[in-house]
Amino acid sequence: MAEDVGTLLRRLRERAGLTQEQVAERSGVSVRTIRRLENDRSTNHRVATLNLLADALGLEERDRLLLAATLAGSPAAATAEPAAGPDAGPRPGREPAPAQASAQTPEAAPPERVSERVPEQVPERVHDQLPVHGRLAEAAEELALEVRRRWRREEAQRRVHDPFPLPVRWTPAPAALTDRAENIQRLGPGEPPRAVDLDGDLRSLAEVYLRIPSGRLVVLGRAGSGKSVLTIRLALDLLETRASAAHRRVPVVFSVGSWDPSTTALRDWLVGRLLRDHPHLARRGPGGATLAAALVDGDLVLPVLDGFDEMGEGLRRDALDALNATAAPLVLTSRRDEYAEAVRAAHAPLVWAGCIELADLTPEDLADYLPRTDRGVPAAPASDDAVPPGSAWDTVLAELRTCPGPAHRNLAAVLTTPLMVVLARTLYSESGDRDPAELLDAERFPSVRTLSEHLLAGFVPAVYRRRAPERDTGGTRSGARYADAVRAERWLGRLAHHLVRTDRERHDLAWWQLGHELSRTARTVALVLATAVVVALADWSVGLLLVPLPAGELLLQGALMGPAAGLGFGAVYAMVDRSGGAAAFEPTRVRLTLRASHTGLGRRSLRTFFARLGQGLIGGTVMGIGCACALTLQRALAAGTPLAHPDVVAGTLINMLVFVLIFGPAAGFVFGLMAALEAPVDVSTAATPVSLLASNRATACRQFLVLAVALTLAIAFGGYVVVAGLRTVMGPLNWAVQDSLFIGAVCGLGGAAAYVLAFTAWGQWIVLARVWLPLAGRLPADPAAFLDDAYRRGVLRQTGAVYQFRHERLQHHLGRAFRGAHPDFAPAAFGPASPDGLPAAGRPVAGGPVAGGPVAGRPAVGDGESG
Repeated sequence: MAEDVGTLLRRLRERAGLTQEQVAERSGVSVRTIRRLENDRSTNHRVATLNLLADALGLEERDRLLLAATLAGSPAAATAEPAAGPDAGPRPGREPAPAQASAQTPEAAPPERVSERVPEQVPERVHDQLPVHGRLAEAAEELALEVRRRWRREEAQRRVHDPFPLPVRWTPAPAALTDRAENIQRLGPGEPPRAVDLDGDLRSLAEVYLRIPSGRLVVLGRAGSGKSVLTIRLALDLLETRASAAHRRVPVVFSVGSWDPSTTALRDWLVGRLLRDHPHLARRGPGGATLAAALVDGDLVLPVLDGFDEMGEGLRRDALDALNATAAPLVLTSRRDEYAEAVRAAHAPLVWAGCIELADLTPEDLADYLPRTDRGVPAAPASDDAVPPGSAWDTVLAELRTCPGPAHRNLAAVLTTPLMVVLARTLYSESGDRDPAELLDAERFPSVRTLSEHLLAGFVPAVYRRRAPERDTGGTRSGARYADAVRAERWLGRLAHHLVRTDRERHDLAWWQLGHELSRTARTVALVLATAVVVALADWSVGLLLVPLPAGELLLQGALMGPAAGLGFGAVYAMVDRSGGAAAFEPTRVRLTLRASHTGLGRRSLRTFFARLGQGLIGGTVMGIGCACALTLQRALAAGTPLAHPDVVAGTLINMLVFVLIFGPAAGFVFGLMAALEAPVDVSTAATPVSLLASNRATACRQFLVLAVALTLAIAFGGYVVVAGLRTVMGPLNWAVQDSLFIGAVCGLGGAAAYVLAFTAWGQWIVLARVWLPLAGRLPADPAAFLDDAYRRGVLRQTGAVYQFRHERLQHHLGRAFRGAHPDFAPAAFGPASPDGLPAAGRPVAGGPVAGGPVAGRPAVGDGESG
């Protein structure tokens, strides 16, 4: 078979009149790989590689199918002749070619590698995906793999299938919330609409979705009715459908509550979320755009937009208008009232979309589910003939069916949503020491609200009590420090409060944003102190090695240089933070590489280069002025020289000029050069909060190493050149080689460390979330381990690179409890509570240069005084 593949590829290439080098240039596949394929020395290449070659050769449909069938090992296909020209194909009255016949057999899955036996359905799937650029097809496959892996893990984490999934049913939504049938079916003028059956349950969700010709669906339901679990199941089922049929879009679940349609287009927001959660999609695709952008633009992503109701009230109409301006397939979930309000404001529902509304759980559903969650060991029967006792839920469920009292009605009303059933299961079935009969206590729980709050309040203590600390594969205890339910609840409440803003409530709990709980002033002060410390340490360390200063003078020099540099970095940080906010310090999705072939000189790279060049110039200028003033103060304290002496003032001004000319261009050039050395991070798995943190830690370390070397060389050699040039204008300047090395080393080590701490997400995480907030008692000592432990206990869920609370109602409950225990956090800013107990959504409204001459007995380092 390998010989047939090589021969076929060579014949197709020769027919196209192309050399191997020309095919390599068009496809991006190396000449060596093409030669190995054609000479039958390779039998283990990915299908995506052959897709690239097919695109480069401009193969027609029949040739593509012939190539796929040849890979499948069909003897008839291997002997078939390629199409003679663009019009080649099956003639009327003739039997289809064997390759085409095999393409009509719908069984099995596509191959991973060409050396494996390719099932008969492959040609059909190749027919569906080969028109897509080979690199995009491969990226779509990788994305599908990671989405499937992520949501299977999330289902296991939520224990959706233990003991079995709660039934989720629905009915068609009211006509006022649904577009006309002929629009949903995308019919032409005068075509009568046909009935589209939208009835079903969780097991048939993908089938129901695929019945909708437009591919657009709205899912409505109450809080806790199972919308999020339904979106997970839909994504997994569609991925299975995609693998077994010609459904090429990859369903990706997006938490749409974080989208601001007034500032960001839907397409740009989708691309940004893909880049955040799947960093490998930052690689360049066809046309120079990122793979994330190419997948969205190529209609290879099915957006599953979860949580429309979580958007700010004033944003929903704009969001619905933006969605109605597109015709792309999508799925949208929302609570009914919020969606109905947006429909009224926009004067139209989601166009072309079918609409379903989730139904409540029934008493029969509870009778099937809750007793099976109680796995406690019952007491032994008194005799062999005695009937063994049943579950503790049996009594409660029996009373619900027979007693019409208020307490029974309240409990029956509460246990109509999967969220509340899961909370009741966690609190009673899994604790082992509580009797669910207490839920029927009318005096303790006089209303539906009090009963719901009881279940919400008991969830966190229950999960922190029942789960013992575990050890991971490295032998480290997981969750051992967070078994205290009281402290865990307090920290979770603070995190829930952290997500509340004056305009609307967020839901993404990102590790790189935890420090933004502090005010801008507090953040700036913390980073000024951190950068001052690292620059002072660099000054002391380099001074001990290069300049034999007395201990007292060396300590004084570092103590003055550190704050001067810290103020410079703090000033630049404040400007960047004010202009860009939290988005300016998001985790980087790049790595540093010396291979220029990965970088390119596109417009985006040039913009990044000039932006960093400007930031470096500003920072270097501030640093130069600060260092000159610090050196003057050092001279005054060490030698007793008056600060107002004319020679001191003149020396200070000269030092300012020298240092600004050295530090500004050097910092600007180095930071701009780093932009040219950046390439997309090359990962094969989707980002999780833990993996993204580890990845950015490694990136920050590499940035430090590159910056330290580059800054040291730029300032050392640049300083010598600048001083040599100034000597021709200003006369002799006291600047020796030792001075250049000293200042270069201090600025290289201290400046690189300060840059990493102040201007990277990982650095701010260390300074603010790992040091400042734990010292203030606002977070545990290891917030990342705490968040991961809360996720494993089921309090949080993972959505790509961020965490979210398991449910919006749990987040609201913990936030209200925290604000109730801390009156300083005024609850009035969060608006009145809505009827279901949730707050109403808001409306977006270096060396020791000394002026004044050299110090006796040693050279003055960086003295900027003219002779």
